[in-house]
Amino acid sequence: MRDSVTCIFVHGWAMNSAVWDDCIECLPDWINVIVVDLPGHGTMADVLAESLDDYVQALVPLVHQPVIWVGWSLGGLAVLRLAELHPQRIAAALLVSTNPCFVTRADWSCAVEDRVFNRFAIDLKEDQEKTIRRFLALQVKGLRGGMSVVRLLQQSIQQRGPASMQAMECGLEILMKSDLRQALKTIDCPLHWFLGAKDGLVPAELASVLVQRYEQNNVILHEQASHAAFMSHSDDFVAQLIELAEDQRTQVQ
Repeated sequence: MRDSVTCIFVHGWAMNSAVWDDCIECLPDWINVIVVDLPGHGTMADVLAESLDDYVQALVPLVHQPVIWVGWSLGGLAVLRLAELHPQRIAAALLVSTNPCFVTRADWSCAVEDRVFNRFAIDLKEDQEKTIRRFLALQVKGLRGGMSVVRLLQQSIQQRGPASMQAMECGLEILMKSDLRQALKTIDCPLHWFLGAKDGLVPAELASVLVQRYEQNNVILHEQASHAAFMSHSDDFVAQLIELAEDQRTQVQ
Protein backbone atom coordinates (compact mmCIF):
# COMPACT_ATOMS: atom_id res chain seq x y z
CA MET A 1 0.00 0.00 0.00
CA ARG A 2 1.24 3.48 -0.81
CA ASP A 3 1.87 5.89 2.04
CA SER A 4 -0.12 8.60 0.27
CA VAL A 5 -1.92 9.64 -2.90
CA THR A 6 -2.14 13.07 -4.48
CA CYS A 7 -5.35 14.81 -5.55
CA ILE A 8 -5.45 17.99 -7.62
CA PHE A 9 -8.62 20.12 -7.50
CA VAL A 10 -9.77 22.31 -10.42
CA HIS A 11 -12.62 24.80 -9.89
CA GLY A 12 -15.43 25.96 -12.19
CA TRP A 13 -16.41 29.10 -14.11
CA ALA A 14 -15.86 32.47 -12.38
CA MET A 15 -14.76 30.71 -9.18
CA ASN A 16 -11.36 29.89 -7.66
CA SER A 17 -9.63 27.19 -5.64
CA ALA A 18 -11.15 28.33 -2.32
CA VAL A 19 -14.40 26.53 -3.23
CA TRP A 20 -12.75 23.25 -2.18
CA ASP A 21 -11.59 24.35 1.28
CA ASP A 22 -14.36 22.81 3.39
CA CYS A 23 -14.20 19.47 1.56
CA ILE A 24 -10.42 19.33 1.81
CA GLU A 25 -10.63 19.72 5.59
CA CYS A 26 -12.60 16.45 5.70
CA LEU A 27 -9.97 14.39 3.86
CA PRO A 28 -7.57 12.02 5.65
CA ASP A 29 -3.96 13.13 6.01
CA TRP A 30 -2.70 10.44 3.60
CA ILE A 31 -4.30 12.38 0.73
CA ASN A 32 -1.92 15.08 -0.47
CA VAL A 33 -3.89 18.04 -1.79
CA ILE A 34 -2.99 20.47 -4.56
CA VAL A 35 -5.45 23.22 -5.42
CA VAL A 36 -5.09 25.34 -8.54
CA ASP A 37 -6.51 28.61 -9.77
CA LEU A 38 -7.10 28.44 -13.51
CA PRO A 39 -5.58 31.26 -15.59
CA GLY A 40 -7.64 34.41 -15.18
CA HIS A 41 -9.17 33.27 -11.87
CA GLY A 42 -8.42 34.03 -8.23
CA THR A 43 -4.70 34.43 -7.59
CA MET A 44 -4.08 33.90 -11.32
CA ALA A 45 -6.42 36.69 -12.44
CA ASP A 46 -3.64 38.47 -14.33
CA VAL A 47 -2.71 35.38 -16.39
CA LEU A 48 -4.21 35.26 -19.87
CA ALA A 49 -5.91 32.18 -21.31
CA GLU A 50 -8.00 31.98 -24.44
CA SER A 51 -8.88 28.30 -24.86
CA LEU A 52 -9.45 25.00 -23.09
CA ASP A 53 -5.99 23.89 -24.18
CA ASP A 54 -4.53 26.98 -22.47
CA TYR A 55 -6.06 25.70 -19.24
CA VAL A 56 -4.52 22.30 -19.88
CA GLN A 57 -1.09 23.81 -20.42
CA ALA A 58 -1.40 25.49 -17.03
CA LEU A 59 -2.22 22.13 -15.40
CA VAL A 60 0.46 19.99 -17.05
CA PRO A 61 3.46 21.28 -15.03
CA LEU A 62 1.81 20.59 -11.67
CA VAL A 63 2.82 16.93 -11.60
CA HIS A 64 5.00 14.55 -13.59
CA GLN A 65 3.38 11.32 -12.51
CA PRO A 66 -0.21 10.03 -12.59
CA VAL A 67 -2.40 11.44 -9.79
CA ILE A 68 -6.10 11.85 -9.06
CA TRP A 69 -7.71 14.93 -10.58
CA VAL A 70 -10.97 16.43 -9.34
CA GLY A 71 -12.72 18.87 -11.69
CA TRP A 72 -15.94 20.80 -11.18
CA SER A 73 -17.99 21.97 -14.18
CA LEU A 74 -15.63 23.99 -16.43
CA GLY A 75 -12.76 22.52 -14.41
CA GLY A 76 -14.05 19.06 -15.26
CA LEU A 77 -13.80 19.89 -18.96
CA ALA A 78 -10.16 20.91 -18.42
CA VAL A 79 -9.48 17.61 -16.62
CA LEU A 80 -11.13 15.61 -19.41
CA ARG A 81 -9.03 17.40 -22.01
CA LEU A 82 -5.93 16.79 -19.91
CA ALA A 83 -6.77 13.08 -19.80
CA GLU A 84 -7.11 13.06 -23.58
CA LEU A 85 -3.84 14.90 -24.30
CA HIS A 86 -1.65 13.86 -21.36
CA PRO A 87 -2.88 10.49 -20.04
CA GLN A 88 0.43 9.91 -18.23
CA ARG A 89 -0.57 12.67 -15.77
CA ILE A 90 -3.84 11.04 -14.70
CA ALA A 91 -4.35 7.96 -12.53
CA ALA A 92 -8.10 8.64 -12.21
CA ALA A 93 -10.49 11.57 -12.37
CA LEU A 94 -13.57 12.60 -10.42
CA LEU A 95 -15.79 14.89 -12.51
CA VAL A 96 -18.31 16.93 -10.55
CA SER A 97 -21.32 18.45 -12.34
CA THR A 98 -19.43 18.12 -15.60
CA ASN A 99 -20.85 17.52 -19.05
CA PRO A 100 -18.51 16.50 -21.90
CA CYS A 101 -20.68 18.75 -24.08
CA PHE A 102 -22.50 21.45 -22.11
CA VAL A 103 -24.62 22.75 -25.01
CA THR A 104 -27.28 20.84 -26.93
CA ARG A 105 -26.51 19.50 -30.39
CA ALA A 106 -28.72 17.78 -32.95
CA ASP A 107 -27.71 14.42 -31.44
CA TRP A 108 -27.22 15.63 -27.85
CA SER A 109 -30.25 16.58 -25.76
CA CYS A 110 -28.77 16.09 -22.29
CA ALA A 111 -27.35 19.62 -22.11
CA VAL A 112 -28.58 23.22 -22.00
CA GLU A 113 -29.41 25.39 -24.99
CA ASP A 114 -26.69 27.77 -26.12
CA ARG A 115 -28.95 30.73 -25.37
CA VAL A 116 -28.28 30.12 -21.65
CA PHE A 117 -24.57 30.86 -22.00
CA ASN A 118 -25.20 33.53 -24.65
CA ARG A 119 -27.46 35.31 -22.18
CA PHE A 120 -24.76 35.17 -19.52
CA ALA A 121 -22.24 36.61 -21.99
CA ILE A 122 -24.55 39.50 -22.89
CA ASP A 123 -25.47 40.22 -19.28
CA LEU A 124 -21.83 40.01 -18.21
CA LYS A 125 -20.95 42.99 -20.39
CA GLU A 126 -23.82 45.02 -18.94
CA ASP A 127 -23.53 44.22 -15.24
CA GLN A 128 -20.81 41.84 -14.07
CA GLU A 129 -21.80 41.78 -10.40
CA LYS A 130 -25.47 41.11 -11.11
CA THR A 131 -24.59 38.36 -13.60
CA ILE A 132 -22.41 36.58 -11.06
CA ARG A 133 -25.20 36.75 -8.49
CA ARG A 134 -27.62 35.23 -11.00
CA PHE A 135 -25.11 32.50 -11.83
CA LEU A 136 -24.66 31.67 -8.15
CA ALA A 137 -28.44 31.44 -7.76
CA LEU A 138 -28.57 29.03 -10.71
CA GLN A 139 -26.00 26.82 -8.96
CA VAL A 140 -28.49 26.04 -6.20
CA LYS A 141 -31.79 26.16 -8.10
CA GLY A 142 -34.25 23.72 -6.52
CA LEU A 143 -31.92 23.03 -3.62
CA ARG A 144 -33.27 23.17 -0.09
CA GLY A 145 -31.15 25.57 1.96
CA GLY A 146 -29.49 26.82 -1.19
CA MET A 147 -28.63 30.26 0.15
CA SER A 148 -26.06 28.80 2.53
CA VAL A 149 -24.24 27.36 -0.49
CA VAL A 150 -24.47 30.71 -2.30
CA ARG A 151 -22.84 32.37 0.71
CA LEU A 152 -20.03 29.82 0.64
CA LEU A 153 -19.46 30.50 -3.05
CA GLN A 154 -19.45 34.24 -2.45
CA GLN A 155 -16.93 33.82 0.37
CA SER A 156 -14.73 31.75 -1.91
CA ILE A 157 -14.66 34.51 -4.53
CA GLN A 158 -13.78 37.08 -1.89
CA GLN A 159 -11.10 34.90 -0.33
CA ARG A 160 -8.87 34.55 -3.40
CA GLY A 161 -10.27 37.23 -5.64
CA PRO A 162 -12.69 37.35 -8.59
CA ALA A 163 -11.98 36.16 -12.10
CA SER A 164 -11.07 38.71 -14.73
CA MET A 165 -13.67 39.77 -17.27
CA GLN A 166 -11.55 38.23 -20.05
CA ALA A 167 -11.44 34.91 -18.21
CA MET A 168 -15.19 34.83 -17.66
CA GLU A 169 -15.91 35.62 -21.30
CA CYS A 170 -13.42 32.99 -22.41
CA GLY A 171 -14.88 30.45 -19.99
CA LEU A 172 -18.38 30.93 -21.38
CA GLU A 173 -17.08 30.45 -24.91
CA ILE A 174 -15.33 27.23 -23.85
CA LEU A 175 -18.53 25.94 -22.28
CA MET A 176 -20.47 26.75 -25.46
CA LYS A 177 -18.02 25.28 -27.96
CA SER A 178 -16.30 22.33 -26.28
CA ASP A 179 -17.39 18.84 -27.25
CA LEU A 180 -15.37 16.04 -25.64
CA ARG A 181 -17.83 13.22 -26.20
CA GLN A 182 -15.47 11.34 -28.50
CA ALA A 183 -12.71 11.67 -25.93
CA LEU A 184 -14.78 9.54 -23.55
CA LYS A 185 -14.33 6.65 -25.97
CA THR A 186 -10.53 6.90 -26.01
CA ILE A 187 -9.61 7.93 -22.45
CA ASP A 188 -8.52 4.78 -20.65
CA CYS A 189 -7.99 6.05 -17.11
CA PRO A 190 -10.88 5.54 -14.65
CA LEU A 191 -13.45 8.33 -14.82
CA HIS A 192 -15.82 8.84 -11.90
CA TRP A 193 -18.83 11.17 -12.00
CA PHE A 194 -20.70 13.02 -9.24
CA LEU A 195 -23.85 14.62 -10.67
CA GLY A 196 -26.94 16.29 -9.23
CA ALA A 197 -30.47 15.46 -10.33
CA LYS A 198 -31.55 19.08 -9.70
CA ASP A 199 -28.68 20.62 -11.66
CA GLY A 200 -29.85 23.49 -13.87
CA LEU A 201 -26.78 23.29 -16.13
CA VAL A 202 -26.17 19.52 -16.39
CA PRO A 203 -29.46 17.62 -16.93
CA ALA A 204 -30.01 14.51 -14.86
CA GLU A 205 -30.43 12.39 -18.00
CA LEU A 206 -26.69 12.70 -18.61
CA ALA A 207 -26.11 10.04 -15.95
CA SER A 208 -27.91 7.30 -17.89
CA VAL A 209 -26.40 8.45 -21.20
CA LEU A 210 -22.89 8.17 -19.75
CA VAL A 211 -23.60 4.62 -18.62
CA GLN A 212 -25.49 3.35 -21.66
CA ARG A 213 -23.77 5.17 -24.53
CA TYR A 214 -20.26 5.71 -23.19
CA GLU A 215 -19.86 2.70 -20.89
CA GLN A 216 -19.04 4.80 -17.86
CA ASN A 217 -19.22 2.51 -14.84
CA ASN A 218 -18.75 4.96 -11.98
CA VAL A 219 -21.61 7.46 -12.21
CA ILE A 220 -23.38 8.76 -9.10
CA LEU A 221 -26.51 10.87 -9.57
CA HIS A 222 -27.46 12.49 -6.27
CA GLU A 223 -31.20 12.99 -6.26
CA GLN A 224 -31.13 16.09 -4.05
CA ALA A 225 -28.03 17.86 -5.41
CA SER A 226 -27.80 20.80 -7.78
CA HIS A 227 -24.76 22.18 -9.66
CA ALA A 228 -22.58 22.88 -6.61
CA ALA A 229 -23.04 19.27 -5.55
CA PHE A 230 -19.70 18.95 -3.77
CA MET A 231 -20.71 21.82 -1.46
CA SER A 232 -24.37 21.03 -0.80
CA HIS A 233 -23.71 17.31 -0.34
CA SER A 234 -20.10 17.36 0.76
CA ASP A 235 -20.33 14.18 2.85
CA ASP A 236 -21.32 12.11 -0.18
CA PHE A 237 -18.73 13.81 -2.37
CA VAL A 238 -15.94 13.27 0.16
CA ALA A 239 -16.96 9.63 0.63
CA GLN A 240 -16.75 9.02 -3.12
CA LEU A 241 -13.37 10.73 -3.35
CA ILE A 242 -11.92 8.80 -0.41
CA GLU A 243 -13.13 5.52 -1.91
CA LEU A 244 -11.45 6.43 -5.20
CA ALA A 245 -8.26 7.46 -3.39
CA GLU A 246 -8.20 4.25 -1.35
CA ASP A 247 -8.47 2.23 -4.56
CA GLN A 248 -5.50 4.09 -6.01
CA ARG A 249 -3.57 3.73 -2.76
CA THR A 250 -3.83 -0.06 -2.76
CA GLN A 251 -2.73 -0.49 -6.36
CA VAL A 252 0.76 -1.82 -6.98
CA GLN A 253 3.18 0.95 -7.87
